[in-house]
Amino acid sequence: MPPSNTFKQALRERILILDGAMGTMIQSHQLSEADFRGSRFKDWPSDLKGNNDLLVLTQPDIIKDIHLSYLDAGSDILETNTFNSNYYGMADYGMQELVYEINKAAAKIASTVCGERCTDTKPRFVAGVLGPMPVTASMSRDVNDPGARNVSFDDLHAAYTVSLQGLIDGGIDIILVETVFDTLNAKAALFAIDEYFEQSGKSYPVIISGTITDASGRILTGQTPEAFYNSLRHIKPISFGFNCALGAKELRPHIEEISGIADCYINVHPNAGLPNAFGGFDETPEMLAAEIGDWARNGFVNIVGGCCGTTPAHIAAVAKAVAQYPPRKPKDPDHSTRLSGWEACNITKDSLFVNVGERTNVTGSAKFKRLILAEDYEEALSVARDQVENGAQIIDINMDEGMLDGKAAMVKFLRLIAQEPGIAEVPVMIDSSKWDILEAGLKCIQGKGVVNSISLKEGEDKFIAQARLCRRYGAAAIVMAFDETGQADTLQRKTEICTRAYKILTEDVQFPPEDIIFDPNIFAVATGIEEHNNYGVDFIEATRFIKQSLPHALISGGVSNVSFSFRGNNTVREAIHAAFLYHAIQAGMDMGIVNAGQLTVYDDLPNELLDCVEDVVLNRRPDATERLLDIAEKYKADNTVEKKEDLEWRSWPIARRLEHAMVKGIDAHVVSDTEEARLAFDNPIKVIEGPLMDGMNVVGDLFGQGKMFLPQVVKSARVMKKAVAHLLPYIEAEKSGSTKSSAKLLMATVKGDVHDIGKNIVGVVLQCNNFDVIDMGVMVAANDILQKAREENVDIIGLSGLITPSLDEMVHMAREMERTGFNIPLLIGGA
Repeated sequence: MPPSNTFKQALRERILILDGAMGTMIQSHQLSEADFRGSRFKDWPSDLKGNNDLLVLTQPDIIKDIHLSYLDAGSDILETNTFNSNYYGMADYGMQELVYEINKAAAKIASTVCGERCTDTKPRFVAGVLGPMPVTASMSRDVNDPGARNVSFDDLHAAYTVSLQGLIDGGIDIILVETVFDTLNAKAALFAIDEYFEQSGKSYPVIISGTITDASGRILTGQTPEAFYNSLRHIKPISFGFNCALGAKELRPHIEEISGIADCYINVHPNAGLPNAFGGFDETPEMLAAEIGDWARNGFVNIVGGCCGTTPAHIAAVAKAVAQYPPRKPKDPDHSTRLSGWEACNITKDSLFVNVGERTNVTGSAKFKRLILAEDYEEALSVARDQVENGAQIIDINMDEGMLDGKAAMVKFLRLIAQEPGIAEVPVMIDSSKWDILEAGLKCIQGKGVVNSISLKEGEDKFIAQARLCRRYGAAAIVMAFDETGQADTLQRKTEICTRAYKILTEDVQFPPEDIIFDPNIFAVATGIEEHNNYGVDFIEATRFIKQSLPHALISGGVSNVSFSFRGNNTVREAIHAAFLYHAIQAGMDMGIVNAGQLTVYDDLPNELLDCVEDVVLNRRPDATERLLDIAEKYKADNTVEKKEDLEWRSWPIARRLEHAMVKGIDAHVVSDTEEARLAFDNPIKVIEGPLMDGMNVVGDLFGQGKMFLPQVVKSARVMKKAVAHLLPYIEAEKSGSTKSSAKLLMATVKGDVHDIGKNIVGVVLQCNNFDVIDMGVMVAANDILQKAREENVDIIGLSGLITPSLDEMVHMAREMERTGFNIPLLIGGA
């Protein structure tokens, strides 16, 4: 067993070669039922043919010879023959009690063989395989009960623990968690691994390998490659990548994507192409080697090998193809906060404010509480869906209610949303004051979520224990400014507690600073109590201190708390939220728990109300509360005068009305107003180029200045789409009578981005100018765009995107066009 630093050194020096398929080689021996049984299991009550892992006990020489054939082909790393050696895999044969023995025997055989071929110049390593289990913690197998599961996290954790111990006792060098199709299953494996590291005081390099199941570019339980990476990187794997299901050609874009972001090494062992009609594989060693060799030439990989259908001949060809190329260098850590649901949610230093939806909270939403108590989970799901549709990038879920079994409700709701389109895409913030509920929630989410919250309230020991578990489950954590004395209510207390917690987390727990999200406590202002007057300022200044003094940590808070004194007056409350957020974000606040559908635009607040609200939030004058109270009734939502003022804009000129509707996100009159504008303008396209775009330009400016947030932009985009949809038939009717198209243009919003309003507008304008436009929609992968471009023989490709990662995807698209021989123009635009 070479020391782990030898493996790390080898990774720095060259591309390492993993072995190929074990099952393919076993099949070539054409073993009978009797061969699988051997003498020991000749009377076993169930059939054993096909239990390949059992051969380490009944036919060890065959397994040894296969291992030797791969080492002689050039493999640096052997995988143990333990793909199915776990409790649930062996249950099919009634052999659960043999799991430890099989893992240990398999590791011993591989270790012995490596010892025979190991030299000082070419060390060989044994990777102990923890394969997937035939059960899934993230999905229901009952179509009538989406919340049902046939296995729990605890069951998986216990099963992986036994397999792991056998592998370690057998003498492995590396732990390989492979062919992951359910990230939650893999989290249970990593939990067992990390637990072993802590309890034993020993550690091993960990390699993770997922499986992209089809052309969707996702693992079976819905995650994209980057979301999958974000979910499992907490174990600090030495290498990360993919295997199985696809051939090398199909895996290429996913390996390239992960290679561009991972701060660890990259591994890949694809199948020998896609299965043919007979279940075999047709890709020759030369074909596989050519593709993987090109990956090596482009600097994508560090460990390469083969999966289903590959043989020693494939591995020898791959080893030869990559030998001339240097290994990929891992990316430098960028300290981004990497969260995930089905999609990645990365919070970088350049990110705009992140909205955390607050309505799936029984303590804050009367409607949600009523639905959960009535066990109307279907309707409760719509509350979560509405939050995401309205722009929430994370959803906060809280089940702390005295009349409710909070733990059971949390588990049920999280299991229901796990495979619910429109909700599962975003990360989850598990919110509770009870640790058992938080932990139960962590055992249900496959993505990387956020725990809300932990604190020093019950002392350092408990704080450290809970932080370590958050880390082991793979979650970021909200850390409240709360210690043994109580909640921090002054700037000095907030900064002292946050500094102390940061030091403990980063130095004692080794908690990544970018996964620490401080909540310095947002308290109600304008309560009439003088000591409360500076609460808003104290939070804002604590935020500024954290950003300056506690590197990479984020700041969050429950925004609605600040306006609690005006409960019942939503207009004033929303004004307080808008002003508070504007100043807190300027100071460095990264995210907040908000009602994503009820955010007011800062610049839209009446001057009188804004001045009074900012006096309160910023504690600018001693009579601020009295002054706000004096005008509060005037701005109450049900005030008749206020309703008349709200409708004054309906008397404005049509162009101004449309612009106002865009900015405010008001769609009630947009069809009639658009029709009026169509009749007033020379042609319908002028309505888009004029008032509609004027409104969207204002929206863009406000968004960039931090005075408008994503939920409001989403509402504006919906108004724009509705207006454009009304104009489209008229635009089509006014098209030139010429039958000859100016050019054929293919348009798409790139993978990872759902924003399309800009693309849609450009498409309409181009169609008016006689372009033949093919719109592929949103979230479109580069390969799909290029394939469609070939099929349609287009003249131009147009790409759209709003979020920062879309720029990287556009660069990738340009490189792929160059690599695959496209020489047509590429049009790049915003969303």
